[in-house]
Amino acid sequence: MASRAMPIPSGAAADDPSLGKPLLQTNNRGLLTIGIMGAMIMQILDTTIANVALPHMMTSLGATVDTVTWVLTSYIVATAIALPATGWLSDRLGSRNLFLIAVAGFIVASMLCGIATSLEEMVVFRIFQGVFAAFINPLSQTSMLDINRPENAAKAMSVWGMGVMVGPIMGPVLGGWLTESYNWRWVFYVNVPVGALTFAILWFLLPSRPKAVRSFDFAGFIYLGVAVAAFQLMLDRGQSEDWFDSWEVIVEALIALAFTWLAVFHFVTAKKPLFDRALFQNRNLVTALLFMLVVGISTMAPMALLPPMLQNLFGYPVIDTGMMMAPRGVGVLFTMWLAGQMMGKVDTRIVIMVGLVIFGISLRQMAGFSLEQDYWPVITAGFVQGLGMGLVFMPLNALAFATLDGRYRTDGSSLLNLFRSIGQSAGISMVTVLLARNIQTSHADLAQHVTRNAIAGFDVAQLSGLGSLADAAMSMADAMVNKQAAMIAYLDDFYLMSWISFAAVPLVLLLQKPKGKVEVVHSE
Repeated sequence: MASRAMPIPSGAAADDPSLGKPLLQTNNRGLLTIGIMGAMIMQILDTTIANVALPHMMTSLGATVDTVTWVLTSYIVATAIALPATGWLSDRLGSRNLFLIAVAGFIVASMLCGIATSLEEMVVFRIFQGVFAAFINPLSQTSMLDINRPENAAKAMSVWGMGVMVGPIMGPVLGGWLTESYNWRWVFYVNVPVGALTFAILWFLLPSRPKAVRSFDFAGFIYLGVAVAAFQLMLDRGQSEDWFDSWEVIVEALIALAFTWLAVFHFVTAKKPLFDRALFQNRNLVTALLFMLVVGISTMAPMALLPPMLQNLFGYPVIDTGMMMAPRGVGVLFTMWLAGQMMGKVDTRIVIMVGLVIFGISLRQMAGFSLEQDYWPVITAGFVQGLGMGLVFMPLNALAFATLDGRYRTDGSSLLNLFRSIGQSAGISMVTVLLARNIQTSHADLAQHVTRNAIAGFDVAQLSGLGSLADAAMSMADAMVNKQAAMIAYLDDFYLMSWISFAAVPLVLLLQKPKGKVEVVHSE
C-alpha cells in the first residue's frame, strides 16, 4: 500500500530504529551536496546571466532590439512547459538517470548556444537548454530532502534556498564580467567546466529512487503546457507589442484562458491526471503554491528594476551595478542559516511573517531613493531585503514539504518551481508596465510646471532667438524632466511592491504547523 505522511510523537523515535534515516543513503553526503548545488546554481544563473549580454549578441547574431529578446523568452517558455513532466519522467526513468540526463543535456545545450551563428540557431539551442533546465531545479530540491535525515530537512532547504536566491543576484555580475573581459559566448561556455565537475560528482555518488510504472496524462500535459506557454508569451511580448492593443497579445491571452480552463476541467475529471489529486489536498502545499506567486512577484520584480535604474539614471557600469546588488546575497545567506537554526525552536510561520515585514520595510527604503544619493542607500536597502528574503523562502519551502508524503516530493517541487516562475514573470511584466505608464504620467505632471513663471531667468521669447542653442537648452530641460519622471516611476513601483509584501503577511496563517516530527511512514 502507498506510503503516507503522519505526525510522529516526539517520543516515538526511540521506539522505531527506522526513524531518523534519510530516504536515500549515500557514501559522501557533503560532496554530493556540492554536486547537487552546483547543478542547481548553474541552472539558476542561466535565467539571468544572459540578460546583460543581449546588446553584444545583437551584432554577432544579426538580431534587432525586438527579436533578440527571444533568446530569453525561448528559455523561459521551454522551462515552464517541461516542468510539469518532471515527476512522471523521474518515476519512469529513475530520479538519478533523469538528473544525469538533465545535467548532461544542459552542458551540451550551453556549448551549442556558445557557438551559435544566427538568432534562429540560438533560439533553438536555448529551447533545448530550457527543457533540460526544467528538470534540474525540482530534482535538486527533492535530492536534498532525500539524502538528509528528516530532522535535518530545514537545514537542507536552507542550503538549497541559498543557491536559488543568490543565483539571480550573482547572474548579472558574472555575466557582465564575462562579457566585458572576454565576450558574450563565455556566458554559456562557463557552464561547461562547472557542469562537467557536477556531472562527475552526481555520477559517482547520487543514489536513485526506485522506478515506478505510472501512466502519463498526455492530454493534461498538453493543456497545461499550452496554457503556461501562452501566458508566458503574453507577459513577455506584452510591453513591446503595447499589450491589448495588439492582436498577438489578445490571442495569447485567449489561448491561455481557454487552455487553463481545459487543464482544470481535465484535472478534476480525469481518472489518472498529470498530478495526483492528493497533492492539492495538502493545505501546506496549496498555500505554499499561492505564496510562490506572491514571493515570485515581490522578490524578482525589484531585482529586475534595480539594474536598469542604477545604470540608466545613476550612470553606474554593469560591474559596479552587480557589486551594489551583491549585499542582498549576503543578507540571504545569513538569514537562511539563521532560519535553519530556528526551525523546530520557533513557530516557522512567525519566522515567515517577520521575513515578509522586513522585506516590505526594505522596499519602503527603496521607495525613498533620490537621484542625489550615493551608493550606500542601495547597499543598505539591498542587505535588509536579503535578510527578509532568507526568512521567507527557506521556511516556506520547508513547511510546504513538512506534511507531504515523500513519494510526492518531485511533483510537489515541480509545482512550486512552476508557480514561482509564473509569479516572477507576472511580477516583472507588471512592474514594467507600471513603470512605462508612470513615466508618461509623471513626465506630463512635471512638464506642466516647467514654465517661464516657474523658473527664474527662463524666458521663452529670448530662447527662441538663439537658434540651435535654444534647441539644445530645451533638450537638456526635457532630459532632466525625463530623468525625474523615471525616478518617480521607479519609486512608485517599489512602493507598490512593499504593499504586496505587507498584504501577504496574513496569508501565513493559512499554513499548518506540523505537530511533532513529520516522518514518512511506509505501510504494507
